[in-house]
Amino acid sequence: MSDGTICVGAIAGAFGVRGEVRIKSFCAEPQAIADYSPLSAEDGRRFDVKITREVKGGFAARLAGVPTREAAEALKGTRLYAPRDRLPALPDDEFYHADLIGLSVLDTGGADLGKVRAVHDFGAGDVLDIVGVSKPLMLPSTRSAVPTVDLTLGRLVADLSDIEETADD
Repeated sequence: MSDGTICVGAIAGAFGVRGEVRIKSFCAEPQAIADYSPLSAEDGRRFDVKITREVKGGFAARLAGVPTREAAEALKGTRLYAPRDRLPALPDDEFYHADLIGLSVLDTGGADLGKVRAVHDFGAGDVLDIVGVSKPLMLPSTRSAVPTVDLTLGRLVADLSDIEETADD
């Protein structure tokens, strides 16, 4: 999507037989995903979202223009985007994942380590997936491991002093 949108969720499939979808929310307050409606898909389609109930792993929701289970199932995997200006402002030390992807990564001595390819959450906090100059690197997104994030300069500084090398490097 464009730089003006943030991915706030994805359609996980159909729910029931009357056109509802299962939505997985990526929002800090999961139910807030409906507050940013209408949401856009990568292909430009727009969906008004009305959450109908909480379900395991997300929410059941009605999307305008999705009348049947078959239509809902066809949307499985569709990522949903909201305009950035409708999302809440963040404190100075917090960032949207989309802001971090593509940033250059330098070590504390200024050596180039690569770029942030993705941000993952495996359950114990965010991890930066860095495509390295020499090898890929997974770095915890903590203040001690990433003491500096400078969106203006398009870079972050990684302190690798506490990161242990794995035996199969």
